[in-house]
Amino acid sequence: MTATLMLQGTGSDVGKSLLVAGLARAYSNRGMKVMPFKPQNMSNNAAVTIEGGEIGRAQALQAQAARTPLLNDMNPVLLKPQSDIGAQVIVQGKMYGTAVARDYQKMKPELLSKVLESFHRIGEGADLVLVEGAGSPAEVNLRANDIANMGFAEAADIPVALIGDIDRGGVIAQIVGTHMLLSPSEQRRTKGYLINKFRGDISLFDDGLSIMSEKTGLKSFGVLPFFPEAHYLPPEDAFAITSQAPREGTVNIAVPVFSRIANFDDLVPLLAEPGVTVHMVRPGSAIPAGMDVILLPGSKATLADMDFIRSQGWDIDIQAHVRQDGTVIGLCAGYQMLGRKLSDPDGIEGPARTIDGLGLLDFETILTAEKKLIEEDGSEHLTGTKIRGYHMHVGRSTGPALDRPFVTLASGSDGAISANSRIMGGYLHGLFASDEFRYNFINRFKFRNEKIDNFEYLVESTLDKLASHMEHNLDLNGLLEVANGIS
Repeated sequence: MTATLMLQGTGSDVGKSLLVAGLARAYSNRGMKVMPFKPQNMSNNAAVTIEGGEIGRAQALQAQAARTPLLNDMNPVLLKPQSDIGAQVIVQGKMYGTAVARDYQKMKPELLSKVLESFHRIGEGADLVLVEGAGSPAEVNLRANDIANMGFAEAADIPVALIGDIDRGGVIAQIVGTHMLLSPSEQRRTKGYLINKFRGDISLFDDGLSIMSEKTGLKSFGVLPFFPEAHYLPPEDAFAITSQAPREGTVNIAVPVFSRIANFDDLVPLLAEPGVTVHMVRPGSAIPAGMDVILLPGSKATLADMDFIRSQGWDIDIQAHVRQDGTVIGLCAGYQMLGRKLSDPDGIEGPARTIDGLGLLDFETILTAEKKLIEEDGSEHLTGTKIRGYHMHVGRSTGPALDRPFVTLASGSDGAISANSRIMGGYLHGLFASDEFRYNFINRFKFRNEKIDNFEYLVESTLDKLASHMEHNLDLNGLLEVANGIS
């Protein structure tokens, strides 16, 4: 059997996705063929695979870390939350249906066979499969038919290591309490634990490690100090993206945080730029005055989030920004919102209806059942630079504004830009990862002495630093022995 190790967390946001990426790069640097795998993910941050499917964006980062192409089987079940109708269920890269939470619980038994099928295909020819859990195995009220944590581990018969997050406090209780809630068979397959996000003198935590090992019988695989460069890597959760502290002499970009914000990794290159301050505008707050740019991101529920914009009063803030000659850019759903009308005649996102958009560009959008999933490159008409990115959207936009396209791609023109070049948008995700476009776009507002010359290199070098950080602080040989069934 292929060596396999599953990393499960004591809760959400303990760093599972990042640690799997770091381990993937570390073992890849040792010359191993590593494959990442996550049985079930819940995220509106998705990536396009080489097969034309979609899976969680976290698995895209892990695949990049492992230096392997992105495949549908790396995340066989992806739940994409929507308003009103629950979540879209994506199975092996393709739309499977929609379900509310209670109905999804009934779907799980039929999905387990698909998950195991993908898991076995991923392992073919690999030296190591690194499996990421979801949430926590301590959620025993959801244990029946579980396919994300111990339910999958038991079905696939693979070993588990627990991850605890000391930064949020109570890590001893996290590890010990989680272990106590596991069944005897689950406890037996749990081989050890590691502690993430430690700050300060690690030697002061020696007694804590002894207590956890004594109470659980588990081996410690080490304590990982806080990794400050993590913000250069795409987060899985939009709420992990926090507003940056205002910095003098920077370009200020405001991003309203929609209720169903999606594909927010579009923001990561801007967050990394030394000459940019990104203001994440949370519900209940006004969009600050004096911004250089308002960026409307993607959404999993475009009409519902257009309503959300109005409920927050952000539409008034955006109109005031435009009157003061501010720039607005919309990406995918954010682009659709720039038009005059948004229609969902078939009830794809909820009840069939038509609503007004922001009316900043003269076009209308009708949501369609067909989803466009493709990677593309081309050029954009604002700065004349080459770009590349990916489409992941439903909907067809038509109207006079499209006579002035924002970008030209291999598949044709896309998006729209106003005559004064201050209102613009399109369906292409990943624009700001194109270095020349990002640099020229930002320099429309002020000259910067500092800039990132190569964002992709920054991500690659950060993955290598993370791998080195883990090699230095964790027992990677011990984890590998567990994956091989030695201990």
